[in-house]
Amino acid sequence: MTTRPKRPGEINGKDYTFVSLETFKRMVSEGKFLEHATVFGNRYGTPKDAVEHALSSGHDMLFDIDWQGVQQLDHTGRRDLVSVFILPPSIEALEHRLRTRAQDPEDVVQRRMKEASSELSHWAEYDYAIVNDVLDETVKTVKKILEVERLKRHRQLTIADFVSTLRAS
Repeated sequence: MTTRPKRPGEINGKDYTFVSLETFKRMVSEGKFLEHATVFGNRYGTPKDAVEHALSSGHDMLFDIDWQGVQQLDHTGRRDLVSVFILPPSIEALEHRLRTRAQDPEDVVQRRMKEASSELSHWAEYDYAIVNDVLDETVKTVKKILEVERLKRHRQLTIADFVSTLRAS
């Protein structure tokens, strides 16, 4: 969910659920978010119920959140969190990408560029860091990370029973 204005081409309920600041604040006070943060002057949050339902159904969840949200998720002590910091190949490439997507006014692009160094300083807090030079390669790398992380012993929920069965044979 976000309090920011909808960008051209975005669909409410698909790209984000766009809500008023009052609604957002009420949801924060009611503990409805798994994580929430103020980013570039707008509020963003991940509704808790939908995530918990998906996870309990055995699905992975992929979040596109900033460092503030990752810190909140990390502080909940969840063992299933895997964090990946996506880096631009250069500051010039970052600015070019912000401008060519043509979704933000000039003042927003300028503010994001001013804050880029501060945002980038959090990369070492993540489990993985990837330079997003070629999008298809970055997607492949993220998929590889997910595959490897699923193989970790604590994520294989039925492995202990399987090993017990093997040992009893």
